[in-house]
Amino acid sequence: MKRRPARWILFLVGMVYLLLHLPVLILVVFSFNASRYSVRWTGFTLDWYRRLTERGDLLLGLERSLLVGAVSTILATGFGTLLAVALARRRFRGRRALEGLLYLPIVTPEIVAGISLLVLFVAVGLPLGIATISIAHIAFNIGFVAVIVRARLEGMDQSLEEAALVLGADELTAFRTVTIPLLWPGILAGALLAFILSFDDYVITSLVAGTGSSTLPIVVYSMVRRNIEPSVNAISTLILLVTSLLIWLADRLLREQPLAVARS
Repeated sequence: MKRRPARWILFLVGMVYLLLHLPVLILVVFSFNASRYSVRWTGFTLDWYRRLTERGDLLLGLERSLLVGAVSTILATGFGTLLAVALARRRFRGRRALEGLLYLPIVTPEIVAGISLLVLFVAVGLPLGIATISIAHIAFNIGFVAVIVRARLEGMDQSLEEAALVLGADELTAFRTVTIPLLWPGILAGALLAFILSFDDYVITSLVAGTGSSTLPIVVYSMVRRNIEPSVNAISTLILLVTSLLIWLADRLLREQPLAVARS
């Protein structure tokens, strides 16, 4: 019979989760505060959410964040998937070194990655703007996508691909009709994670963004530096909600069982 955890362990876990999420919960609650100053509760209101539609800088920052997120997600997902397949299915000299380099952008501090990319863009004479932000996001997202897709590949039955080749399909056809459908949950999960990382990124973006190319996190940070008004809490709550939903979807996709072709 499975033993239940001791009560003190459950209490300790609950306290840890409360400590982690209490600041976020306070932010969400005060986004509905009628007071202009986020210091004490004076009443419930939705005015701060309505006022978000009147902030042209927020809407423009949101538009840029969605554009950069879409571009970087599409390209990073494509490159990351191909890289994961090459590392998992091919044996070549230097593969282990390449696998080690795959994790370098993931473990490198964002400030180091941002400065490195800034130096690169300045050295090649590339003007800072939406293009440099997109390139930077693609660069750090490829590793995350490749790791997720490769984890999916490790649990996939390779004999299905071999069977397709034996039955006369070429490698491209087998990849398109067998490998991609089996990898689809992992690819979508990697794409969702890439979009989240791109949409939420501030450190790297602030270093490679030029004048007039501020994304939503940069706009929000500039608002916080001037005055912490409830509209900041409102936009932060919306970002938190969307990010949490995407993380939940990514987790569900990764937990899905292989498609029917894998069970046949």
